[in-house]
Amino acid sequence: MAKTPTAPSPSADHRRRGFEPAFSLMSGQLRAAGEARGFAVARLVTHWAEVVGEDLARVTRPVKVSYGREGGLGATLTLLVQGAHAPLIDMQKEKLRQKVNAVYGYNAISRIHLTQTAASGFAEGQAQFTAAPKAPPPPDPALVAQAAETASAVGDPGLRAALERLAQNVLSRRKAERG
Repeated sequence: MAKTPTAPSPSADHRRRGFEPAFSLMSGQLRAAGEARGFAVARLVTHWAEVVGEDLARVTRPVKVSYGREGGLGATLTLLVQGAHAPLIDMQKEKLRQKVNAVYGYNAISRIHLTQTAASGFAEGQAQFTAAPKAPPPPDPALVAQAAETASAVGDPGLRAALERLAQNVLSRRKAERG
């Protein structure tokens, strides 16, 4: 009697496939997190700049999609908008709604609600709008001189510069801890 071949286990199949795209590993968790906020299509959040365009994405962020209690058709998309841009975005609501519905493939969104906020956002860390970067304070000249003296014995200029930066960081941290 001949033995029938057994099907390979799923783990063996997994090993033969090689590397998997990172999104395929995270798709379940991302879907669950998006659905908790009402986003049936994760692409709306992950590719917001592609959906609405760079100019609108710079000043808006999708926050949630809420569905009516009566079970009526259409949902409300809530957008976080920088306060100064809210009137301009308000005039473009219909165009935004059409772009978002194009992602869904049907008229899933019937209304867009704008929530105005400052550039830092109403929930710290959840809305990061582009802002002018702050210039770091100039380093203390005494620390710069001490760091240069520490790394002066190194012959390679690239390595010396890297060691000087490291020494400045260490010395400034020590100064901050003391003072």
